[in-house]
Order: sequence, then C-alpha cells, then structure tokens
Amino acid sequence: MPRQDPAATAPAPPAAPGRDARPLLSHLRWPGLPQLPPEAQAALTGPGAPFEIVTEPVLGHDHQVFARRPRTLRQMLDGQAASTPDLPFLIAPDRQWTHREAQADIDATAVLLSERYGVTAGDRVAIVAANHAEYAILMWATITLGAIVTSLNGWWTAPELAYGIALATPKLLAGDERRLARLQPGMVPGGIPVRRLGELHAEARARASARAGPPGPAGEHARTAPAPAPAAIGEDSPAVILFTSGTTGRPKGATLSHRNLINFAMVNRLAAASGAVAAGSVPRAGTAAATIVSSPMFHVSGMIAVLITSASFPISLVFPRPGPWEPLTWLELTQRHKVTSWSGVPTQFWRLLRHPDLDSYDLSSVATVGGGGAVFAPELVRELHARFPRVRLGTGYGMSETVGLGTLTGGEAFIARPESVGPAQATVEVQVRDEDGTVLPEGEVGEVCLRTPSVFLGYWDDPAATAAALDGDRWYRTGDFGRVGGGLLYLESRRRDLIVRGGENVYPAEVENRLVEHPDIDDAAVIGVDHLELGQEPKAFVVRRPGSRLSAGQVRDWCAAALAGFKVPVTVEFRDSLPYTQTGKLLKQELEREDRSRAQAPHAPSGALSGVVTRG
Repeated sequence: MPRQDPAATAPAPPAAPGRDARPLLSHLRWPGLPQLPPEAQAALTGPGAPFEIVTEPVLGHDHQVFARRPRTLRQMLDGQAASTPDLPFLIAPDRQWTHREAQADIDATAVLLSERYGVTAGDRVAIVAANHAEYAILMWATITLGAIVTSLNGWWTAPELAYGIALATPKLLAGDERRLARLQPGMVPGGIPVRRLGELHAEARARASARAGPPGPAGEHARTAPAPAPAAIGEDSPAVILFTSGTTGRPKGATLSHRNLINFAMVNRLAAASGAVAAGSVPRAGTAAATIVSSPMFHVSGMIAVLITSASFPISLVFPRPGPWEPLTWLELTQRHKVTSWSGVPTQFWRLLRHPDLDSYDLSSVATVGGGGAVFAPELVRELHARFPRVRLGTGYGMSETVGLGTLTGGEAFIARPESVGPAQATVEVQVRDEDGTVLPEGEVGEVCLRTPSVFLGYWDDPAATAAALDGDRWYRTGDFGRVGGGLLYLESRRRDLIVRGGENVYPAEVENRLVEHPDIDDAAVIGVDHLELGQEPKAFVVRRPGSRLSAGQVRDWCAAALAGFKVPVTVEFRDSLPYTQTGKLLKQELEREDRSRAQAPHAPSGALSGVVTRG
C-alpha cells in the first residue's frame, strides 16, 4: 500500500546546534515548496491533491512517487490531447498537425507497424534520422504498441551504426535518406526491413484512408483506421533506448521505462503549477506555448521535448529544417511562431548573444531560457540576464540515465548563485560520496550519486556496465565530481577531467569559469598535461574575441588574481575554435589527443591553432 511521505513535502530539519552536533552530510532531498503558504502546499502535494507524493516500492526498493500519475506514456498523451485537441502539436516547415490530427497519424502508423511489420510489445523499432515531425509520429506509434523506441545517433559512422543495430536487434529500421545511405551490405541482419520515414508515413496514411468508414450525418469522416489494441505493458516496461555519447568508449544503450519518463513529466508539472501559484497566475484555457526542437531526438533533451513536454503541457513543437544549428534560424522561428521557451546549451546562447542581428527580431514571446547537459558559466548567466531581464533563466543537472532529472535552479536563485545547479528536484535524492561509497560531509568534493524513480532500468544487454553504474539500492553513480553546500549542488568536473597536480586537485570547470569572465575571451577549456615531477599540470585552450591581442601572460595573471597558484594554467594555447559535438558537449579528449600528438611531434601543424605559448 502506498503511504504518505511527510519528508516529501517538507525540508529535512537542520542538525541541532551544540558540541555533539555532527557535520551535515552531503545528502540532498527535495525541499518542498517553501515559497508557498501551507494551504497552497497542501492543495498541490497534500493527501488527495494532484501531486500527492507517497512512498511505494519501485523495482524492489522504496521510492517517493506521485500517487496520481499516468501508468503509460500513451495514457499521458491521450490526457493532453483530450484537453487541447485542436491546438497545434507538431509544426514542420511544410505543414502542421493538431493533437487530433497527430493522434490519427500515430494510430495509423501503429496499426501499420503491428499488421505489416509484426511489431509487438517489447520489440525494438530503430530510428536513425535528423529531427522530423514524422520521426515524432513514429516514436509515439512505437510507444503506443508497447514497443521500444531505439534512437540511433544520426552522426554515427557506418561501423557505429552497425554496432547499434547489432546490439538492439530491431524488428524494423527506419530513417531518412541521408542516414540510411550510410548502411553497407551486411550491416543490417537479414529479415529486418529498412524503410524511409516519409515512406512509412505515406503508407500508414494510405492504408488508413483505404479503410475509412463512410461519412457521418454531418459530413464528418469516421475514424480512418482501427485503434491499435492496448499494449500489455506495465509502468516499468522499457519505452526508450538512448545511446550514450560514447566519448570514453563504445556507446551504451540506456534503457528508460514508462515510469522513468512519466515521473520526469510529473516533476515538471508540479514545478509549473507551483510557479504559477507563487506568481498568482492562472493559464488561460486554449492557449499554448511553443518551443523549438533543436536538440537531436536521439539525445535526451530532444527526446524529452517529444515524449514528455508535448504530452504534459499545451505546447507546440516547432521543427526547423534539418541542418546545422544556426542563430538566424532560431531567431526567425522564435519570431514567426511566438516561441515561449528556449532550451539549449551554452555555446548556442553565446552565439545568440553575440549575433549582430539579435535586436532585429521580436523576441518578446520568450518567457524562459534554460538547458542542461553542460554547466552555464556565471558570466553567461549574467549576460543573458542583462540582455533578457524579464525572462526566467534556469538550468538543470541530469543525464540520459535519469531522463535529465536531478537538480534544478532558476530565477533569482540562479542569478544569485549561477555556479550552482540547484537543489534536488521532487522525488530525487542526491549524495556526494568518496571512492568507498561513504557519504561525505558538506563542502567536500566527491562523486555525485542520484536516486529517483527516473533512474534508468540499466544498459541494454550489458549487465556488467549496469552493475558498475547502479548499486544494490539503485543509486546511480554519475561519474561527476561535485559538492553540497547550503542545500545546493555544485559541480566540479567529470571524473576523467580531474587534474591532480602535485597532490592538489584542480577542477577544470572552476578555471574555465574564471577564464570566460575575461572580456577578451570567447571560449576556454582546461585539460591536464603530463609532468615528470608533479604528475600533471593545467593547460588552457583559449579562443580570443575578434580583434583581441590578449597574451598568455595576461591570461595567467587574470587567473592568478582569483585562483590559488596551483590552479593557474601553466601553458596557454590560443585557438580559433574548440571542438564540440552537435549537442554542445566539449570534446576534451580531442584536445588531449592533439596535445599528446604535438608533444610527440613538436613541429606538427594544427589546423585550428592560431598561436601557442608553452609557459608564462
């Protein structure tokens, strides 16, 4: 039986003062809704309320969960579509779908998958494509059948695609022409059909049209396709396989359940509802927000927009034409569709802020700006706030394995503490542990661990990797370094990025944040380079703003004015740009590889190099 959890709606009491008080441990829980009066808190999260939180067993372990939650993703989508059937849902460059129209195409596609391709609950449907509205329709059709959306990375090479296909063993492979052209003979096992997204969509609509019933008395058409049978699945049935970036090895398939995704949706619904109550605002019936689906749908951010945000809120998903991310496209779509929320990574927001045409567009519809996947430098937060003072800024900390759920900060708290990624979100626990798994006192740096109903089921067909990531109580070891202070989480760096200089730990994020605060620095990255006596030394890669004559000595002096001496970069390399993935992740391993190659062949040229200073 579920039980009401008092700790779910109130912060943990502080340690009692006195000689015997023990140091606070680095263990964060959701602090509740302290910004609301008690009666408003009870109306949202108390017994019988829409967001009542109780404790129930999840996969054999007690977790905080929402008592009144949808049990499947399709149930959640149906609930949203019923309340806003005629609002725009998917907006593509050449057409758009209302919720009603999208559901008709989703059902038609689900019937096609079932009847022609034999897709049933638990089967995988692999998709490799750029973002398309038809991609979203296929995802929802797959979910409707209880099958598993397997999003293959659209930037993978042929061998990487072959690996992903072999691991997932899909019942069907669909994609766009450009990605499917990478397939080579023998890459797709015999018997697995390969189809273009456009062809699948057209075939589903044609079959539905051929089976349409006669018009009704008012001239309206009967349902164009039979409804797919309800899927025989449960909350913990797998729904999505998202492949990790693979920057430190072969990609792994993080397997996410219906519960994982729905819990994330409920957390965000609660945040939106509490924010509206705090602001004294009530959304007008029939109105909708809009967001641009810029993050790839094989990435957790893009998947969240399609499978969670759009099924939880009256929001339109705007799809740009496939191609590289461009600031002008972003600005034009924002103006045309009255986009209300921007979600992206720091590199995108830097480019927007410095675009010469920024002030030429009407951006007054934008109400929120945020993102995840990369920490926002304090200087970026300050610049965004200065340029958009009435827009709510925010950022979160999470990853594919938690559906992006973890901590969240926004508004005045984000502006006041931009170096923090915030407190724990609802249903989330955060701990900072040492190498032995012991929870550290507040203020000490260790590995960040998360526990929530949104923690993934495991890595697809990889029990060893799953065991390494999840402990016996289903705490997820993130591999990130951080510390807790004042109820907030502060990130330091990835475990692999830590620099140990003569026994002293140097966290690159701290040095990078100092570097980008310099008015003549556009971008920066810090890595560790080998040193015979000290083990490692910090090295900075710096992108100067156009026209700047900033020197390596000035860079070092800037760091020394705010950082301990052992953290100051010993070497500085100026570059025209830094290497990023198309999801905005800095490829430090590429910088490390180039640096090692240059050390072995000192006179080898570097294509992006614009000047090197070996020591200041």
